[in-house]
Amino acid sequence: MAAAKRIVPSLIARSLSASSRSFLLRRGDATSGIQRFGTAAAVEEQPIKPSVQINHTQLLINGNFVDSASGKTFPTLDPRTGEVITHVAEGDAEDVNRAVAAARKAFDEGPWPRMTAYERSRILFRAADLMEKHNDEIAALESWDSGKPYEQSALVEIPLVVRLMRYYAGWSDKIHGLVVPADGPHHVQVLHEPIGVAGQIIPWNFPLVMFAWKVGPALACGNAIVIKTAEQTPLSALYVARLFHEAGLPDGVLNVISGFGPTAGAALASHMDVDKLAFTGSTATGKVVLELAARSNLKPVTLELGGKSPMIILEDADIDNAVELAHFALFFNQGQCCCAGSRTFVHERIYDEFVEKSKARALRRVVGDPFRKGVEQGPQIDNEQFNKILHYIKLGMDSGASLVTGGDRLGSKGFYIQPTIFSDVQDDMVIAQDEIFGPVQTILKFNNLDEVIRRANASRYGLAAGLFTNNMDHANTLMRALKVGTIWINCFDVFDAALPFGGFKMSGQGREKGIDSLKAYLQVKSVVTALKNPAWL
Repeated sequence: MAAAKRIVPSLIARSLSASSRSFLLRRGDATSGIQRFGTAAAVEEQPIKPSVQINHTQLLINGNFVDSASGKTFPTLDPRTGEVITHVAEGDAEDVNRAVAAARKAFDEGPWPRMTAYERSRILFRAADLMEKHNDEIAALESWDSGKPYEQSALVEIPLVVRLMRYYAGWSDKIHGLVVPADGPHHVQVLHEPIGVAGQIIPWNFPLVMFAWKVGPALACGNAIVIKTAEQTPLSALYVARLFHEAGLPDGVLNVISGFGPTAGAALASHMDVDKLAFTGSTATGKVVLELAARSNLKPVTLELGGKSPMIILEDADIDNAVELAHFALFFNQGQCCCAGSRTFVHERIYDEFVEKSKARALRRVVGDPFRKGVEQGPQIDNEQFNKILHYIKLGMDSGASLVTGGDRLGSKGFYIQPTIFSDVQDDMVIAQDEIFGPVQTILKFNNLDEVIRRANASRYGLAAGLFTNNMDHANTLMRALKVGTIWINCFDVFDAALPFGGFKMSGQGREKGIDSLKAYLQVKSVVTALKNPAWL
């Protein structure tokens, strides 16, 4: 994954802790067992058992780990085998009520919103330090539960989470209002106050990154939180939530519910005592969440939803670098990225060469146990997603697109799929319109700039886009013309903590990260005080 190493891991690899290196050594440095995707040997080997203990499988409510009110549990599965990792408490509406009540009391009566902003920032900084200290264990839980490569979790994602938490810790004492000049004898203030109890629902593809994107700004602003984890990946959030309490977070400020969307998720979205809701997931589910919020207490909602992002390769591109970048833009995280560059538009003059080199790159992709050193692609998250991707691959073949490589499962156990590429893809094909959310690259041909702008924008989504060109005039035209929330030029998947992320159209509303995310967790209050005989206005 050379492009990935250039674009993301290289930025943080030099900060890899000695304990991370030790963990990698314990797993073994030999790569002789790693096979390319053309053989199933790598996924048929006995899975490596992660060296991490699972200590937290209950709900976190009011500072305590507790069983669900019903006593129910559900299994969280190892995507490498489909076998049970452990059983986790299954929260439902009654548990959401308990968690919201704890958050309400913590906000209305507790110390968190009444602390000085500096005190809050110190707790968040301590939490970030603890996450950094436990980088290896957190990364192991994340990879075990989700199937993503351990090296990706340990070297990229957990450091990004730590960086983001420090970013918001730094914001805590820099949130302030305004004194506004008035037209008469009045002192006019605009106050920014915490919104209250924030309900948050996170997805399974980047469990802890999405946890940080939600929790960081909400806590920095002084709010209390009830967060529902994805049922596929509950383990890392429970572990990290304990670290927040170890850092000094008061009881009830951060509550974690593991459970299912139709029960726990719906209860949280429709709860009358939740003041704000944030959701990351599919567009279809986002519509349901928005409706539940509106039908209850009309709570404000931020939504980060699906995408079908164009990756545009112009004719002046260095083809080898463009192939690597486009490969990374699509296949990173098993293709399970909302912003994946899943519509690869390539200029007709370089199209054939690009397709052949993309095929060669896909055939070199290392697929296997995510705990083996050097693996680029692990299994898909679960059987449902696995079958959905295979269904889309069949639709692509049936629609007349040319299957360049891949197209089938890999091995006989777990949820591994061959890196798959289609060429001769047309805009009206389902694989060019729907979010596949898997390792399936669709390569489309275009002739000129106006054409590719029109076709790239002809989507119900508008989350992100990528450009590869040395012509800055073309880049400037495209960056203005494309109707998306993020544009990466000669790079992809750069997620700086200060960079707002979100979509146009049906890719959502509101923004995550950066200063813009703070606005969603603050109320704006205008205060006007009459002045008698003011010295000045």
